Amino acid sequence: MGLRNSVVFAVVALSFAPAVLAASSVERIKNDKVVVTEETLAAGESEAAPDKLSSVVVYMSGGTVEIAGTARKAKVKEGQTDFQAAGVGALKNVGSAALHFVRIDFLTAGKEETWGAAGLSPHYVMLLENKYVRAYDIKIPAQTFEPQHSHHDRVVVCLSGAELEHILPDGTKQPSTLKTGEVGWRLGATHTGHNMGHTNLWVIAVEPK
Repeated sequence: MGLRNSVVFAVVALSFAPAVLAASSVERIKNDKVVVTEETLAAGESEAAPDKLSSVVVYMSGGTVEIAGTARKAKVKEGQTDFQAAGVGALKNVGSAALHFVRIDFLTAGKEETWGAAGLSPHYVMLLENKYVRAYDIKIPAQTFEPQHSHHDRVVVCLSGAELEHILPDGTKQPSTLKTGEVGWRLGATHTGHNMGHTNLWVIAVEPK
């Protein structure tokens, strides 16, 4: 009887305990240059960044965040891309809804060189560049081509998917469709992009140095 009462008491106690939600984290890419994880933080949750690695965060939803140890809150929006230096501290979701983002941790020492817009299509929008990374915004409207361009190895975070093909300089065509929410690794290449579908493409590209 005493054991039964103990079990009942434990169940009741747990039912009144504060809910502790663990951040959802899924590793999407790992190679010699980057570790890429897809994260979802419930309201009030925090996610600690690696102490010794610099990172880029690409937000896949809007919300309000706070860097641990500071009282500074910032509104973020879908597609926003922020660099975080090593040791910046935990990222906390101080909004009322779940926060969805991709974290790209850089494993290399970087390069003291500037790539700028070299090789890129003219309508790409540069978001940031430093010794670790070049990041830019790609939008290709439905049923259109982009000019031939070249890029380095890169992480692609797809915010709006489309049916795509790449046309190589020799005329070879390669399927390259991306789905909304897809996070992938694409090797450096020179090609022309063709959005063959009926949806506009929106991608954030992040190139580690």
